[in-house]
Amino acid sequence: MMKCILGGVSMLALSLSLTIIDGGTPAKPLEQISVAKITTDSLYNSHVNNLYNEINLEYTGLSQAVFEKALTGYYNLKKSGKVSEDKSILSIADFDKNSTQKRLWIIDLDKKKLILNTWVAHGQRSGADKATRFSNSSDSFQSSIGFYLTAEVYRGQHGRSLRLDGMDEGFNSNARRRSIVVHGADYVSQGTINALGRLGRSQGCPAVPAELSNLVINTIEGKTVLFINVTDQRYTSRYLDEHMAAAFASNFDQQDTTSYQDSTLNI
Repeated sequence: MMKCILGGVSMLALSLSLTIIDGGTPAKPLEQISVAKITTDSLYNSHVNNLYNEINLEYTGLSQAVFEKALTGYYNLKKSGKVSEDKSILSIADFDKNSTQKRLWIIDLDKKKLILNTWVAHGQRSGADKATRFSNSSDSFQSSIGFYLTAEVYRGQHGRSLRLDGMDEGFNSNARRRSIVVHGADYVSQGTINALGRLGRSQGCPAVPAELSNLVINTIEGKTVLFINVTDQRYTSRYLDEHMAAAFASNFDQQDTTSYQDSTLNI
C-alpha cells in the first residue's frame, strides 16, 4: 500500500512539473520542447552527414567537422539575406593543413558537386608551411580567419582579382581595408613546393594557382561564402549557430541524390 501511495505522489509531482510554470500558467510539456529541439538538431546532423558523403568529401581530405562549420555559416548567412540567390557555392580553406596540401575546396551545394580542390596560400607572417598566426590588422601580412562574402572583380597588381568582405568582427572585418583578395600567384604551384618544401606566401591574401585564378574567380564571385578555417578556441562567430542553421536548412529539398563526382577537378 505504501508503494502505491508513493507512486501516486510521484506521478502527480511529475504531471505538475510538466504542465505548470509561473504560478499555474499552462505551458507545453517539457518533453515536447525537448523532443522538438532534438529532432531538429538530429535532422540537421543527418543532413550534414548525407551531404558530406554524397559529395565524397572524405576522400579529398576535407574533414566533416570543418565542412559542418562552413555549411552552418553558409546557411546562417543565407538566412540573413547576404548570400547570392543565384549561386549555391561554398568555398572552404582549411588552414589547419599544411600549405603543401590541397586545402581549398569549392563546392556547389545545390548540385552536390565538388567543383575544385587545389592549393591556397597564407600570409607571409602567418607561418612557414603551416599557418599559426592570424591578424585582422593592416600591414600585418597575416591571414585572417572566418567567414567572408565574395564581392566585385577588379584588375590590380596581381591581375584579375576578387575582393572579399569579412563577416566576423574582430577576426576578418578589415579585409576590404587591407585589400585581402583572391588572386592568382605563380608561387602557388608544385614547382614552388619542390623548391622550398612549401608554397610561397602572400601578404595575407588567399592566393590560388595562377592558371586556375580565372576559374576560381568566375565560380565564386558575386556574394558567395568563403570560410577560412583554423582550430582556435578564441574564434567565435555569430554564424556558427547550428540550431538557427538547422531551422533554415529544413526548408531545402534534400531529395536530389544525383552524383556529380565524375566531373570533379582535383588540380
